[in-house]
Amino acid sequence: MSKDYYAILGVQKNASQDEIKKAFRRLAHEHHPDKGGDSAKFKDINEAYQVLGDDKKRGMYDQYGSGVFEQGGAGGPGGPGFGGFGGFDVNFNGFDGDLGDLGDVLGEMFGFGGRHARQAHGKDIEVDVELTLKEAAFGVDRELRLYKDATCSHCHGNGAESGTKLETCATCQGSGKMRRAQRTMLGTIQTVVTCETCQGRGQKPEKVCTKCKGTGVERLDQRLGVQIPGGLDTGEAIKVPGQGEAAPYGGKTGDLYVRIRVKSDPRFTREGNNVVSTVSVPYSTLVLGGSIETETLDGTATVKIPEATNPGTVITLRGKGIPYIRSHGRGDQLVRITTEAPKKPTREQRDALDQLKRAGL
Repeated sequence: MSKDYYAILGVQKNASQDEIKKAFRRLAHEHHPDKGGDSAKFKDINEAYQVLGDDKKRGMYDQYGSGVFEQGGAGGPGGPGFGGFGGFDVNFNGFDGDLGDLGDVLGEMFGFGGRHARQAHGKDIEVDVELTLKEAAFGVDRELRLYKDATCSHCHGNGAESGTKLETCATCQGSGKMRRAQRTMLGTIQTVVTCETCQGRGQKPEKVCTKCKGTGVERLDQRLGVQIPGGLDTGEAIKVPGQGEAAPYGGKTGDLYVRIRVKSDPRFTREGNNVVSTVSVPYSTLVLGGSIETETLDGTATVKIPEATNPGTVITLRGKGIPYIRSHGRGDQLVRITTEAPKKPTREQRDALDQLKRAGL
């Protein structure tokens, strides 16, 4: 009886390879026998993925159905290059493209390495830096102190004692990888793993470094200068590639993330790329107009007050705000106008206010 591989994976006939792969990974985890799933259903899921996950086999299936893949059929589950279950070996190295993901999935389930040997990767580091509003606006250079795994200062990372050399690893013959076979209830699964002798480098020290014991890294207290660009706000971060922790045995160094925290400023409130300030203006200036001095991120600026300005009016100072981080230009400064009544008016002030009162103001 012909099998509906699309129905088995729960995807449409026009499903993309990414959708097929996601469906397989989800169902493989859900129905794995070691997790209480049905072994027969798990076998069907795998069979469907082996066909639909390969564009050539999928084309044959769409044209001729699953009969072309019956046991012993050309290209079928029991035929050449497939490696079925229940007495057959499962070898993932003959498949193209993403079919190798099956090796990774089963590797995760059975607790051994995936299809591809993975190189060690150093840890990423995240540090917090506190800035003033002006520093955050225009950028600043900061020196950071980092206590981290770094390249060994004695062997410069190759793991060999000074004066000695690196030799080709006899275990993996310099490839850095080894093939491993493991028997499971599904058959013998072969995977490619990192060589444990040389840790994937393909070489090993003739004599290991006395300082780092051959790992190529040591714990160091380092200082690093970082240029923080202008325009950042609290919670945002910049990435400094390759400045995280060094990986042992020549692996890839991690990255450094500098997360920004901006201190509050009593003079300004930030609203996106605009800054808001409040300035108190004498009542006479509000009525008659004039000019006042106010603080900005660039220093002191003159603000013109038109006649008959009401308290609460907002005057915009163009281009006096926060620089845009991904484009040219800056936001604005919004100056909110207020006025305050004198707590103890002088005699002259009282007389002036009486005259205004009699004038209807």
